[in-house]
Amino acid sequence: MEFEGYCVKCRKKQTVKDGAVKDAANGRQMAQGTCPECGTKVTRFLPKEKEK
Repeated sequence: MEFEGYCVKCRKKQTVKDGAVKDAANGRQMAQGTCPECGTKVTRFLPKEKEK
């Protein structure tokens, strides 16, 4: 999965190519992968429902 997330270490948005969808402890879905520049874990929460 490819998504764009904010890397805290680089302090800018990065495009993550090998992301995976996971469930957080509170039940929300999130996309998680590694930053292509520094290797830090990048997380982006996904919306609960898709808007039509």
